[in-house]
Amino acid sequence: MNLQLSLKKRWFEMTKSGIKTEDYREITPYWLKRLMFYSADGYTLTNSELEEACSDILSSSQSSSDYTEHLEYHLDNWYLKFKSFSINTMTLGYPSKKDTERILKLEHKGIEIREGNPEWGAEPGRIYFVIKHGKIL
Repeated sequence: MNLQLSLKKRWFEMTKSGIKTEDYREITPYWLKRLMFYSADGYTLTNSELEEACSDILSSSQSSSDYTEHLEYHLDNWYLKFKSFSINTMTLGYPSKKDTERILKLEHKGIEIREGNPEWGAEPGRIYFVIKHGKIL
């Protein structure tokens, strides 16, 4: 499966040059639905449940000295797993399919929930969905 993300010029150019090896997305219901799936069969989370799951994920970084264990607990509690992607397609804005200069395909190296690099656009002390990039395809 392909994960497509649009970027502003600064981040696109840093990614294209190999400097920026990960991308950040806020922990919101929208990004939770795009990047994760509910692994219990036959049920879909409601919007209010998605908001509550996001709140639990965000609180895990503030309420526990063992952040990883607390985060895993919340993900398991909500039956949330990351979707399986193979390619990260990064675009400069929203180009046409023919505008290959503004489209970059990268190997997908996974997603984590953690703080990001402030030099790459992350706000210090804030946790994000961190989308990791591999080599240019």
